[in-house]
Amino acid sequence: MRYVDGNRLTLLCNGEQYFPALVEAIDGARREVFLETYIFAGDETGSLVIDALARAAARGVAVRLLIDGFGSRGFPPRFRRILEDTGVQLHMYRPVRIWGLRRDRLRRLHRKNACIDGQLAFVGGINILDDYVGPMPSPPRLDYAVRIEGPLTAQVRERAARLWARLAGEAPRAPVPARGPFAEGHRAALVVRDSLHHRRDIERVYLERIAAARDEVIIANAYFLPGWRFRRALVAAARRGVRVVLFLQGRVEYLLLHLASRAMYGQLLDAGIEIWEYQRSFLHAKVAVFDGVHCCVGSSNIDPYSLLMALEANVFVDDRRFSAQLRGGLQEAMRNGAQRIPPQHWRRRPLWQRMPIWVAYSITRLLTAFAGYERYH
Repeated sequence: MRYVDGNRLTLLCNGEQYFPALVEAIDGARREVFLETYIFAGDETGSLVIDALARAAARGVAVRLLIDGFGSRGFPPRFRRILEDTGVQLHMYRPVRIWGLRRDRLRRLHRKNACIDGQLAFVGGINILDDYVGPMPSPPRLDYAVRIEGPLTAQVRERAARLWARLAGEAPRAPVPARGPFAEGHRAALVVRDSLHHRRDIERVYLERIAAARDEVIIANAYFLPGWRFRRALVAAARRGVRVVLFLQGRVEYLLLHLASRAMYGQLLDAGIEIWEYQRSFLHAKVAVFDGVHCCVGSSNIDPYSLLMALEANVFVDDRRFSAQLRGGLQEAMRNGAQRIPPQHWRRRPLWQRMPIWVAYSITRLLTAFAGYERYH
C-alpha cells in the first residue's frame, strides 16, 4: 500500500450527496470522463447521470462508460440510443450469456469509480440507481463514497484507463497532471483487487489494520462472509482488548447470503465482538474505521465474491479528522437504525432457526468451491 500525501478528500454519504457531486463534476468536464459501475439502473438517477454524460460528450469531452454485464444486464435500450447519438463510448464488462455454467461468470466489475479530466475522482460503494428502496417516504440505503482531489486522482485515472484499453482496445489520450498536493491535505492510498497482480491486496490491508489496532475496530459491511484468516484476526483483536464492532445488514436482500453470514455469529459473539444489524433501511456500505485514525471507503465487501473474484477499489485514509467524520456517521446510524445482537439470546436459538443458517452456509461453501476457492473457509 502506497500512501500519497496532499489530497483533498470529501466524505459523501448516500446518493443524496454523491449524485449531485458526480453530476456537477461531469458537467464541469473539459477533456475526459471515465465512469465505472456495477449497476446502472434505468430509473430517475440513471437518467440524471446519462443526461450528464450525454451533455459532456456533446461539447467534445471523451466520455467512456464501463458497466458490468451482470449487474447492468438490464441497461435500457433508450440509454444506449442516447449514448450513441451523443458519442459516449459504452463497454459492457463480461456480458452474461444465458447458456452454460462457467466459473469465470463470477468475475465481475464491482468497483464504482469515476475520474474527470484527471483532476477529480470518486471511489466508493454507490451504484448508479435510486437511493430509496420501496414506497416513499422510505429511508435511503446507507452507503458511502469519497470525492478526491490531489495526487491520488492520477492512480484512479490510471486504473480506469488501463482497464478501458484492455477491454475496448482503445488507448486513451495521455493524462494531465493531477492537482496538488494541497497543504493540510489528507494522506490516502488506493488499494485495488484484481486477478493479476493484486489478488489479495484489499484483504491483506484489512488484516494489517486489524492486527495493528489497539483500541477499536468498526467494520460496516453489507455482505459479510469472511474466511478463516479474517475471522481469526477479528477474534485475536477482541481477545487482546480491542473493541471490535461489526455493523451488518439486518434486512433480507439475498436470502442465501443473509442466512449464511449468520453462521459466523456464534464464534464472533463468543469472542466478545459486538454485532449490530441495520434495520432502518438496506445497508450497502463497505467502510471501516481503525482506532479512530485510519479508515477505508470502497466497493469491497468482506465475502469470497469481493475478496477473491471481483474487480474492487478501496481508498484507505490515514487521517484522524476524516476517520472521525466517518466514525461519527456510523455511530449515529447504529444508534438510530440498528439493533445489537445479544450473545445470550443468540446461543439459545431453537434448532428450527439454526438449521436454515447451516444449510445456507454449506451451500455457499459449495458454490465457493465451484468457483475455485475451496480453501477460503
